[in-house]
Order: sequence, then C-alpha cells, then structure tokens
Amino acid sequence: MVVRLSCGAISGVDAFRVDLEVDYSRQGMPSFVMVGLAEGAVREARERVLKALQNSSFRIPPGRITVNLAPADRRKEGTAYDLPLALGLLAAAGVIPEECLKPWFFAAELSLDGRLKPVPGALALALLARSEGARGVLVAPENGQEAAMAEGVETFTPRTLGEAVAFLTGNAELAAVCPEPPSEDRDDLLDLADVKGQEKAKRAMEIAAAGAHNLLFIGPPGSGKTMLARRMPGILPPLDREEALEVTKIYSVARLLNGRGLVTVRPFRTPHHSDSSVAIIGGGVPPHPGEVSLAHRGVLFLDELPEFQRQALEVLRQPLEQGRVFISRAAYAVSYPADFMLLAAMNPCPCGYSTDPRHTCTCSAQAVARYRARLSGPLLDRIDLHVEVPAVSYEELQTSHAGPSSAQVRERVVRARQLQTDRYRGTPCRTNADLSGRMLEEYCRLGREEREFLGNAVNALALSARAYTRILRVARTIADLDGAAELSLAHIAEAISCRVLDRGQS
Repeated sequence: MVVRLSCGAISGVDAFRVDLEVDYSRQGMPSFVMVGLAEGAVREARERVLKALQNSSFRIPPGRITVNLAPADRRKEGTAYDLPLALGLLAAAGVIPEECLKPWFFAAELSLDGRLKPVPGALALALLARSEGARGVLVAPENGQEAAMAEGVETFTPRTLGEAVAFLTGNAELAAVCPEPPSEDRDDLLDLADVKGQEKAKRAMEIAAAGAHNLLFIGPPGSGKTMLARRMPGILPPLDREEALEVTKIYSVARLLNGRGLVTVRPFRTPHHSDSSVAIIGGGVPPHPGEVSLAHRGVLFLDELPEFQRQALEVLRQPLEQGRVFISRAAYAVSYPADFMLLAAMNPCPCGYSTDPRHTCTCSAQAVARYRARLSGPLLDRIDLHVEVPAVSYEELQTSHAGPSSAQVRERVVRARQLQTDRYRGTPCRTNADLSGRMLEEYCRLGREEREFLGNAVNALALSARAYTRILRVARTIADLDGAAELSLAHIAEAISCRVLDRGQS
C-alpha cells in the first residue's frame, strides 16, 4: 500500500513542496529503504521514528518499507520529516486511515518517547502550506507562534505523536494557535540624547536612517563612534508587516527565533572583525544565512572596519548593490535576502590620533597609506556617507544641553520615509538608496546652477560615477527631511560635505 503525505523542504529562506511517499508490504524480507537525496539527519529518521512509534504504543508488523521524498532530484535536509514519516508508516500499515492525512502539512522532529520537537523554517513551511491550499499545519508547540504568522492557514501543535494521531482521527480536539499581537518594545533602545556633542555625526545618522544610506564614521579612539552606532536602531522606523515576515523567515531558518513569533524590531548585527567571509556572507555545509542576511531590513555594524579580512569586506560589494546574496557551491546553489544598511567605524590611522589635536600621531605616511589601502575604492564608493567624528572636548562633556532624543529624530525619519513610500509606490524602489538610472534622473532633477555646482565638485574631487550617483541620492534624502520637492544648492552641498574621504581629509 502506498501512502502520500505533504511536507516541505527549505531552500534558502523559502520552502518547496515535498511529497513523502511510503510503500509498505508484508511480502518478502523485512527492510527499510529511503530514497530521494536524503542527507544524514533525514536517513537517521528511521531509528528515531520506529522507536517513537514503539514508545507511543503503536505496533507496525515487520514488512518491506520504501520511503520516497519527491522531487527526488533535490536535496532534503533536517529532521522535519520525522512526524510525516511516522504518520505515513501508520497509514501504510493500516493503523490509521489515509484519508485523515491528505488535507494537512506536517513538520516536526520526534524524540524517542514520541514528543514533538521544533524544527527551523516553520514559518516558511506554513506559508508553503497556505499557498498549496492545505487545511492546516501540524508543528511542535515551540513552533506554534511562528507558524501561526502565516495568516490564512490554521496551525495546530500536538505535544506528542499519540496526540497528533488522536487529533487527525477525530478522537481528540486541539485548538488552533492564535498568533500573539506583535509588540514593538523600544524601551531597551539607547537614546541619541545621551551623546554629548557630535552634531555633524548625529545629522549624518538621521540622513542615513531616512534614506537607508550606508554610513562610515572616521575618528580617533574614544570619540564616540561605537556609542553613536549603537543608537541607530532607536531612530529607524518600525518594520511593516511584509518586512517583519521577511526578517522572521530568515531568523527561523537560522534557528534564532527561540519560540518567538513575529520579529518587529529592525535587526542590528555586529560581527567581530575576526569573522570569516563565510560567516559574513553565508554558506557552509549545510548552507546557512550569514550576517548580511541576518541584518536584512536592518543594520550591519562593522566596528574597526580596516581590521576585517580583505576577502570578508570584498564579498559585501554584491549585496550592497543588489540587496541579495547568491551562493554557488559544488553541492548546492542558494540565495538569501540581504538588503541591509551598512554602518561602519574606523580610526583615521593605525595609532588612531592623526586627526586628534590633543595627541601626537606616531604613524608614518606609508603606514597610514597601508592602513587606508585595506579598504578598496569600490567598497568605499558603495558607502554613501563618510563623516568625521572628532574627539569631544571637556567643555562639551560638561554641557547640560541635550540634543534631540531618538524619538524626535525618528519622527522626522518616519516622515521622510513616508514621502519616499508615496513617491515610489508601484516601482522597484523602496527608499532613496535604491534610486538608479531613469528614476534617479526623474526624482533628482537639477537646475542650471545646481548642475554646474555639482559638476565642479565632481571634477575637483575626481569622483567616480558611483560617487556622483550616491551624492544625488543623499541630496534627495536631505530634501525629503526638509520637505522640499526639488533639490537645492544647500542639499547638494551638504551631501558632498558628508563624503570626507573624497576630499582627502580625515
């Protein structure tokens, strides 16, 4: 007898349908064969499932068992096939009717005593079940809130294999999981008002947040670069539901949800400078999302930027342009979303004090040149804003004047983002940082005076075409913060002033 159940497999952060087929026959020598490109954890399901069935008081007579995971030409990984395999064996052996399994999707690992355990990617699997028109999904209790985020399909969370069988056969009732309302807790976010001085850097943060621009801080040790960077999440607008689902899917696949439901706060990732390029970009065996994907719709903060491995920095170039990572290896090819805002910090020289008048720099010109050469021109071109963060004077530290709070800055950022949402509705752009080609010309029109001013700056600073484009994008964001429809000389001048490295300073 052949029984077919519906489940799914993860590829990148999305799921594709897998039909688990079980053929059971009492004729011939007892055996168990699994086919369909199943990797180690899937093949080991035989021992877990058979022992879970035995300890759950289910008896299956010995027989020839063949399990097929279709499509057979795509790799299957993980332990999410334990529950559908156990149910398929029960149906194929005639213990439960096959009809009770057909409308459902299943995804759970089984412990040896029959308890259901969570698996990664439950949200992606629930979204797949919804698209396939399933009646509902059965997952472990720890995956309940996550899977329930897929509106339009019911989620049920039996605790044990026996409870799942009783529910499917109509001998017990389970209540569908109700998703908890998302709550955005910003109480633990640091406040920008706590930072004394650094008005230029704070202004650059506001511009970067408003237009989703990349930002580089350059300054001596102790000037507050990291302190400022850690306050960026507090001025970013909240995630909308579509963005929250994207982020939640990534964290689910990466096993970082820990039973939570929808992720509502923008990610802020801070990898160490010793991390490898695989940790930054993703990949490995089995493939997993890297830091650039975990920062999707949020911020990737690279402190001590020149200390990162050259290869780890150069792999950032593609996702900074395309907002997505494509990883191809001999055994697989996957794609992960990676639309993040890059925030970085660095010293101006190896000793750090070349721009600090209170200290004497001990670096030679050659040492400074080698230090700067760790950052390639193409990478720096992809950073919209690079600003100096000078050392804070004693007088500034003692002042009682507090600048604008994170809440006040966030209000201005949200207004600017709303202008962009309305302006680019129906286009591929989401923010000013996405502008390119004809859209850049359409929304960043320049008058004669502004065009001449920008042309003189491009020639004087020997700017690349990419730097020219980024100046226009930043000027568009500054205009949005001012509520201006057209770009003015002041907007362009401020945008140019936020590219310190182009002017040979710092």
